[in-house]
Parts: sequence; structure tokens; C-alpha cells
Amino acid sequence: MFNIETLKPFIQNVWKKSEFNQPTTIQTNAIPHAIEGRDLIAESPTGTGKTLAYLLPVLEKINPEQGGVQAVVLASSQELVMQVYQEFQKWSEGSGIRGATFIGGANVKRQLEKLKKRPQVVFGTPGRMLELIKQKKLKMHEVKIVVLDEGDQLLVPEHYATVQNIVKSTLAARQVLLFSATLPAQTEQKAKELTKDAEIIRVKKDETITEGKVEHIFFSCEPRDKMKMLEKIIRLENIKALAFINDIAEITVMSEKLNFKDLSVKVLHSDMNKVERQNALNSFRDGKVNMMIATDVAARGLDIKGVTHVVHFDFPQDIKQYVHRSGRTGRFGADGTVISLVTDREERELRQFARELNVPVNRKVFYMGKIADGKHAKKY
Repeated sequence: MFNIETLKPFIQNVWKKSEFNQPTTIQTNAIPHAIEGRDLIAESPTGTGKTLAYLLPVLEKINPEQGGVQAVVLASSQELVMQVYQEFQKWSEGSGIRGATFIGGANVKRQLEKLKKRPQVVFGTPGRMLELIKQKKLKMHEVKIVVLDEGDQLLVPEHYATVQNIVKSTLAARQVLLFSATLPAQTEQKAKELTKDAEIIRVKKDETITEGKVEHIFFSCEPRDKMKMLEKIIRLENIKALAFINDIAEITVMSEKLNFKDLSVKVLHSDMNKVERQNALNSFRDGKVNMMIATDVAARGLDIKGVTHVVHFDFPQDIKQYVHRSGRTGRFGADGTVISLVTDREERELRQFARELNVPVNRKVFYMGKIADGKHAKKY
């Protein structure tokens, strides 16, 4: 059983400051095994505290007196790397432990300057990390812990060889910790190849977190009418919405059309540079814009507080994607609404997802600028 009082004083101090009453289920199950040195393959839903489930054991085991990299945290996107690094900064306060980030698209010279400060924990995207390792700039011979955050994204075919090379560049007696919101069979198999006798932890539902009420609704429309529906959604009162689209090429056109109508939106996708992405995220987080239009890769794993609505503008490719996107709202006891804009064919798929997830999904219409029940109101 995990007890916060067994961890180093600086961790206990931040825990008290954060006013946490109790650890979440994934933290209770994972932290003791991770501190013991076991390899872990862990699945737990979005918003259940996975970051701290690996970050606290990493901080507990780092020797601040020893320079050089001791732990590596890999994540699938620049935004996720920066988000985890911010958590590291908060939880390492007063410890003397140094961290640094290495992400694609950032200034290489500036990143090399960071290495001169001899960070003990490095956070990065796989491509840039492997590049620095191959250039012998990032020395991995003292790394004893490797964390794979959003493991199902890191172990896809296009990234697997890169991640494997990074893991193999560390100490033979390394510890590997993999965390993911979903753990498909192929991901679990690849994770087993990178770990030794890993403890497998599955949390389906976290009883320690008060679940918010999340309503799943849909609007029926033809593809050409989806933009009109999105405009109506943006105009709803007190909305903070994350809208998902599949094609990067469409995002810019969409945002230009909406901005032309004085509707406040920002976009987030992988072709943007680091500064553009950070500015867009900050505007959305701070409430300067009502809606962020994003691709799945860019928004994966991000913790943005107070998202009231998730909009599936483009229908998800599968149920896993539906769950990941929808998990951006209704976090930590807050209520939320998941909106799907669907054609007739997509409606049938949505109803199938709803049956598999055992959640009710209801057709709605817009009436006088507000969301109304489909059976009571005239469409549009």
C-alpha cells in the first residue's frame, strides 16, 4: 500500500501544498512497484493521475548529488513533454534535481546548452532524443529509469524502432515504466519486449475520483453543414470546447472562416512550430478563446482544465479514439458534454460505440441558439 509519508520530504511538502486528500487508484497500485524497481506496464483512464504515478517514483530515486542523466521520460508530442516537465518543476521544488526538455522543432544549439547544466531527468520526443544520443551529445550510460508516457502512441510501428533504440542505449539493468490510457494487445506485446517481468496494472475505473456527469449527444447533418453546426456550438454561452478534426489541411481553412466571422478559435496541429503551439494552448487555457480545433496527435494526453465540451467534428476512426477525445471533458468531478456531428452512416457507428461503452447518446437540434431535444424542436 502506498503511503505518501514514506517518500522524501520535498515530495511530501508539495503533496501537502497541493491539498491532495488521497492518491488515485493508479498511484496506489503503481508507485510501490515502481519504487521497488519493478518494470511496469500500466493502463488507466484519462484524467486519473498517471503522470504522478511515475513522476513521484522517479523523483524519489534520483540522486541530486550525481550529475548526468539518470532518468528519461519519452512522450508522443511536444505539448505533452512540456506539460509533464511543468509537473516535474512543481514536484521537484527544493530537491536540487535538475531537468531539461528536448523536442523536435526547437533550437538545437539552445538544447545543447541545457546539457551543460548536467540535468538528471530529461523529457523529450523520441526523434530528437535519438538524434542527440547518436550525436553522442546525450549520454545514456547512467540512465537507470525510462518512462514511456502515452505508451500506445510511442509503440506504433513508425516510432517503435526509435523508442527501442533509446531504451537499449541505457544501462542493461534499467527500469522501464510504461503508462497509457488504453493498452491494445499489440501495444502490450511490444511493451513486454522492452521490459523484464513487468508488473501489469489495469485500472478500468477510478473509484477515488468523483466522476462528473458527461452527456453524450449528436447532431445529424451532411458533411457540408458541419461548419454551420460548429459556428452554433462556438456561440453557446460559457463554452470552452475542444473540437477534433482528422485532416491538418482543413484546419487552417476552418479557423480562417471562423475568425472572419469574429468567432474566437485557435488551432493546434503537428505542423505548427513550438512557439505557435504554446501560444495557442495558452490562449485556450487562459480563456482568451472559446474553442481549440486540434488533431488527435497534438491534443493527446493534454490536461486542460475546465473543458466544457468535446466536439467530434470529424468522426473518430475507432472506439479507442472516441474514448480518448471524449476524456478531455468531465475530468476530476466536473460535468461535460461530448458532441458528435454525424451523417446517417456515422450515426449508426456512434450508436454502436455507445452500446459498447454502455453510455446513452441522444440526438439534439439547435433551437433559438440553444441545444434542444430533437423530438421537441424544429431542426435549426
